[in-house]
Amino acid sequence: MNQVRAEIIAIGDELLYGHIIDTNSHWISQELSQVGVRVVRRTTVGDNRLDILSAFKEAEYRADIILITGGLGPTNDDLTKPLLAEYFNTEIVEFPEAVEAITAFFKSRGREMTPLNTLQGHLPKICKYVPNELGTAPGMWFERNKTCWMSMPGVPHEMKKLMLDFVLPKLGEVFSLPVISHKMIKTVGIGESWLSDLIKDWELGLPKHIKLAYLPSLGHVKLRLTAFGHNKKELEREIDLEIEKVFPTISKYVYGYDSDTLEQSIGKLLKERKKRVAVAESCSGGYVAHQITSIPGSSEYFDGGVIPYHNQFKEKIIEVNSETLKNHGAVSEETVTEMARGVKKLFSSDFGLASSGVAGPDGGSKDKPVGTIWIACATDEFIKTKKLQLTQDRILNIRLTSVALLNLLRICILESSK
Repeated sequence: MNQVRAEIIAIGDELLYGHIIDTNSHWISQELSQVGVRVVRRTTVGDNRLDILSAFKEAEYRADIILITGGLGPTNDDLTKPLLAEYFNTEIVEFPEAVEAITAFFKSRGREMTPLNTLQGHLPKICKYVPNELGTAPGMWFERNKTCWMSMPGVPHEMKKLMLDFVLPKLGEVFSLPVISHKMIKTVGIGESWLSDLIKDWELGLPKHIKLAYLPSLGHVKLRLTAFGHNKKELEREIDLEIEKVFPTISKYVYGYDSDTLEQSIGKLLKERKKRVAVAESCSGGYVAHQITSIPGSSEYFDGGVIPYHNQFKEKIIEVNSETLKNHGAVSEETVTEMARGVKKLFSSDFGLASSGVAGPDGGSKDKPVGTIWIACATDEFIKTKKLQLTQDRILNIRLTSVALLNLLRICILESSK
């Protein structure tokens, strides 16, 4: 079975200027992957005639299906429709059903139809008109030389409906698509290269029709298994068997699968054990509390938190000893140990978390440069601490600290016997 190749072309100066982020191409890629279509290129092009025509020509050479977003508005800078007509050497004519649909759209919203809007119902003569129920710019489907084209508006919710209602079913009619199955293993606390080295023998032994991809992000590495074949249930069974083989090797780093988040997994662990947590955040500034409480139902296991940014509040609120701060400083193992124990005591929680560090970009020293962070987790049985050496970027340091602290909590929950 030949693999179906796709190219996505996003049109608009606003994308190149950075005024709008192209989330459409990312979403389309995910949807195509789910049905076994391989995206070979994603192109962003401005509102320029020669650039757009060049993008069309190159895409037709590479791809079996070309998906275009943007440039379908009623104004002069929207070039997609006239340039598609030029590229396919056809004229633009009125599609009565398109004009009727646009008129009805305006009427349903109590708005007056303008001559420019009427022209949105004029389309390249050879295209298949695809109604856009959520907007005024119709979709346009073309077929030539065994290549399919679909032009869609750049408004995300309009594009998504056209993709789901028309494009994806149409691809199944036109092409013989493989069955594809994905499974994501979520890991934390181990870098991509170390993880790769740990599972290299298992990776080399994967069946040829099952592919592995490493998807690193801040503090996390996702392992995506993708299987191609003809029977979805059989592919899912094979992927599960491979996960069973590798799991003993990486179990201490795995926190979930597919759409699971670290915060969700921790919440589930706490609820299962009927345990509660409180946080004392200095350098992370409440970001950990935000992540924990972003999960519905977190009141079942989250007691509260404090942000003792200045030393006087570390002393007054969570009873950090003044001598500890004087002798070791706020950024130290000794201080975060007392912070974790203090916030645990303050809220009568089962687990106490703490962070203190130099987030940057200023405030560092020779002994404690920017990016030096200490974190701790206290339980009734033990306390765990960890020193982090992070970056020069303040926001990045806050986010990385939060991941590390949540993972430290996860480890402590699993190791706690009570």
